[in-house]
Amino acid sequence: MKRYDLITPEGTNDLLFEDCAIRKSVEEKIAGIFTSKGYCEVVTPGIEFFDVFNLNSKYFPQESMYKLVDNKGRLLVVRPDSTMPIARVAATRLREAALPLRMFYSQNVYRNKPVMRGRSDEIKQMGIELIGSNSKRADLEIITTAIEVLASCDDDKFRLEIGDIGFFRELVSKLDTDSETKEQIRSLIEVKNYPALNDLLDSIGDNRITKALKQIPRLFGGVEVFERAASLFEDEKINDILRNLREIYSSLSTLGYDGKITIDLGIVNKMDYYTGVVIKGYLEGYGDAVLSGGRYNKLLAEFGYDVPATGFAVNIDAAARLIKRANTYKAKAPDAIVFAADGFEMDGLKYIGKLIASGLTVENSVFESVEDTKKYAVEKGIKKLVYVAEKITETVMEANDNE
Repeated sequence: MKRYDLITPEGTNDLLFEDCAIRKSVEEKIAGIFTSKGYCEVVTPGIEFFDVFNLNSKYFPQESMYKLVDNKGRLLVVRPDSTMPIARVAATRLREAALPLRMFYSQNVYRNKPVMRGRSDEIKQMGIELIGSNSKRADLEIITTAIEVLASCDDDKFRLEIGDIGFFRELVSKLDTDSETKEQIRSLIEVKNYPALNDLLDSIGDNRITKALKQIPRLFGGVEVFERAASLFEDEKINDILRNLREIYSSLSTLGYDGKITIDLGIVNKMDYYTGVVIKGYLEGYGDAVLSGGRYNKLLAEFGYDVPATGFAVNIDAAARLIKRANTYKAKAPDAIVFAADGFEMDGLKYIGKLIASGLTVENSVFESVEDTKKYAVEKGIKKLVYVAEKITETVMEANDNE
């Protein structure tokens, strides 16, 4: 029988030293953005009952979730998403709380993606949820916060796309076909597979709806997108969707991020709980979206609490990976290392406590000699060695001290 005690499961990996430090720095920076805007942190369980993700609308297919059984035989899943557990919390424990609710989270999600090579099944996410408002003000708050998060990762090389899932849904709802075919259309639009999309729509028929759906993957760019979209199909709902999105885009243009904010009506996320404005954020050097979210006005109703909501999640692992690749993170070595002579070990540890209390980062030498301690200090970039015996002496390390 083959043993797997020396490797991690597919889709997971160990994070060591610098990787952890970089990820922590990203988390702290983004948490600072969230708390400065009045968002409070919540933590949901790493395992949830399967029913939380098996609502009337099947947002997550069973095969995408890691499942287990508790000691009563009840089906559980390892958390594949944070928004739905937070919707559960809002609909139960926070049901009587004043609205709007502003919550943020920083936790792992787990998704089983067996067909993808180089996949990440375990992803560290941070995100915010603004629950209880359906206003344009709430949409603008979420989108501008998303821009601030992206800019905090790389102020010069980010891109945000905004769309409205309602445009696609209004069109496809008028199509005389089954739900499975509609999902195929959505999937082909999402990946911008023009030939396959055209073939599928041609098999359904040649009319204004199919012609408009063929053009959705091409509806991206600047303000001109609205005129192109309006020319494809007009009715009261679609006109309202385009008018609202245009107002949001116009407001965002005042931020001064020319060329970094674009319209994309081809954002048709798999997450069926989105109902309106949707966003995707990108950082240069990472091929997929590092940030995604949008409005989900019907999700909480499935938990028995009919209030609107909006939010987004950011992939912390992806952002940290890009910072490491760009070599912009500078790890800080300890300020000093303390070596205590034989018989003075406790004096050394007490002195370390004093240095730490003064705000320094200090290591205790576990080597048997000063020479080995010096060599180690040079290798780690520690600039000061403190020798503790009957008296305390400090030595500033030089690069050649290990010779």
